[in-house]
Amino acid sequence: MDFTFSEEQQAAAEAARGVFADVAPDAVPSPALTTGAVADEFDRALWARLADADLLSLLSAEEYGGAGLDAVALCLVLRESAKVLARVPLLENSAAMAAVQAYGGPELRAELLERAGRGEVVLTVASSGRTGHDPAELAVTARQEEGEGADWILDGVQTAVPWAYDADYIVVPAHTATDRTVLALVPRVHDGVAPAEQFSTSGERLGELRLESARIAARDVIDVEGAWEWLRDLLTTGTCALALGLGERVLRMSSEYTSKREQFGFPVATFQAVAVQAADRYIDLRAMEVTLWQAAWRIASGARGTLPVAGDVAVAKIWASEGVRRVVQTAQHLHGGFGADVDYPLHRYHAWAKHLELSLGPAAAHEEALGDLLAAHSLG
Repeated sequence: MDFTFSEEQQAAAEAARGVFADVAPDAVPSPALTTGAVADEFDRALWARLADADLLSLLSAEEYGGAGLDAVALCLVLRESAKVLARVPLLENSAAMAAVQAYGGPELRAELLERAGRGEVVLTVASSGRTGHDPAELAVTARQEEGEGADWILDGVQTAVPWAYDADYIVVPAHTATDRTVLALVPRVHDGVAPAEQFSTSGERLGELRLESARIAARDVIDVEGAWEWLRDLLTTGTCALALGLGERVLRMSSEYTSKREQFGFPVATFQAVAVQAADRYIDLRAMEVTLWQAAWRIASGARGTLPVAGDVAVAKIWASEGVRRVVQTAQHLHGGFGADVDYPLHRYHAWAKHLELSLGPAAAHEEALGDLLAAHSLG
């Protein structure tokens, strides 16, 4: 297996580093000091720069103004964004665009992809279900009215929808009476659609999406088997990339701090107890990295394996959830009281890490899913 990145993938990562170079992780009020959202909307100026650098259209085909790259390239860019806590819906927008391109009809692709790639239209995904613990596709029901090409009617509630107040369209998985899952592109402002404010540990504004007989045109509903599973795997893998980038920056912060902080006349980084803890977290990050690229490669290549791609995604999310939690907890310990100082950005990384740990399921949920896959597929 060769995980060497292509020139195009490396170029995407380099472009991302350039865009994110001057992004300050503490550019908005601290979530520790605010009772509501840290900002009214995401970083629109940064979003425009990402569009100018063609990083919003990475996965789109050339016919839609994109670069035609894959999940690996997207994860490389997401990894860079998390290092500076970039407040943009890059993962959700990119994954939704990819699902529309892969499974949507020609009219829907023509309507959305180029505009979304230019940053003119923002997409997000409702992926947390009704409570955050149940399958997202079971939280909303979908029924199609009589007649070919008839509208769909959606009812239900999705919780913790990221960027729900900023996106133009929300991709909502919903189940039908015949146990199929469809993906509906629901306009944020629409009859029968009502958001309610929620807040993440990171201080970002989320939305509880309430759908009451919301009527969606047939062209805006993707009724293709496997579309939701593919989108969910891409979202989960992208979340692992965010966790990796965040963890790498936090370990670097810990290294820099312990190299300068002295006790008994020596930098604390030279103490064995400190070095061992840092080494353990480095191992966590390398495990997070290799499982991430395995999952991203399976999604990008479509390669077959002993287990479905969901197995590799589950392994990656188990490591991402557990690993990023251990990295930020160790960083707080090694920084001492300085790590809790709201004038120092470490506490922000801790808050974002908790959000990423739980997004699209904590480690325990993916361990259960992996167990079910192992029981259903012989490894012999």
